Amino acid sequence: MSFNGNEGAVVSLTDASRWTANYRKTIYEGDIFALFAGREKLLQILNQEDCMGIRFYFGIGDDGKPNLVAVGADANENDMEQGVIVENFFPCPYHCSTANPLNK
Repeated sequence: MSFNGNEGAVVSLTDASRWTANYRKTIYEGDIFALFAGREKLLQILNQEDCMGIRFYFGIGDDGKPNLVAVGADANENDMEQGVIVENFFPCPYHCSTANPLNK
């Protein structure tokens, strides 16, 4: 199989809120449960030649806190490791949305 740039699925708010609630039940109060990535950083990845989408890797920063590492992926499902790689997303708690079904 190869990537075509249309991978993923649109889901309902009902499903998404249930899944995020399930996750929050597995962590301690105050733990990071969401990360924000700026549009421009994501576009830097997506605008690379031959980029079909973004792969997100789970990581632990030097501060011991969870984070994501984002890298472009090509049609052959390979990471574009010589291209733009983004991390240091803004964590929630700290940079959170107002209360909504995805985060309460």
